[in-house]
Amino acid sequence: MTDATLLEQIGERSADALAQLYDRFGRPAYSLARRICVDESLAEDVVQEAFLVVWRDPGRFDPDRGAVSSWLLTLVHHRAVDAVRREATRRKRTVPPSPDGEEWNVPPGPGADQAALGAVVAGKVRDALGQLPADQREALALAYFGGYTQREVASLVGIPLGTVKSRMFAGTQKLRALLGPHVEVDEEGR
Repeated sequence: MTDATLLEQIGERSADALAQLYDRFGRPAYSLARRICVDESLAEDVVQEAFLVVWRDPGRFDPDRGAVSSWLLTLVHHRAVDAVRREATRRKRTVPPSPDGEEWNVPPGPGADQAALGAVVAGKVRDALGQLPADQREALALAYFGGYTQREVASLVGIPLGTVKSRMFAGTQKLRALLGPHVEVDEEGR
């Protein structure tokens, strides 16, 4: 049974289909969440949240944008990053004052202008990713956003390692061409 078929059945409220999807992707989802969150229980919560999103709204998956695996792992990635940020904010608010009674010196963060520029660049990157063929976008998303090695991407997608390398190379070349006028590049071309 294909992943897309499982999502259709989940849309019809099949708990068995959700269990099958979890059997297929639970381990890589947890592995990704664990790498980002470091904390085991936080990673477990992240995976549970991601699969809850799948249960509540499986129609959010768009087959034109990639495979079910990359969509699901992107959900996990976003939730893991959000969980780490929430945890950091919670810890920052509960940090006791220093022993000498002075407040902690926290360096100032980036200004609003830098945040605005970052948002513009992020938008350009999203637009450029949207112009890539689905196979190149999927390979890049799993590697860069999912944190997988090329070998792991090949295993997840079920294609040869050389094909993954070719897709990633072609995708990065196209991104470089699309983003060149909008993003500064250092001397080494990064």
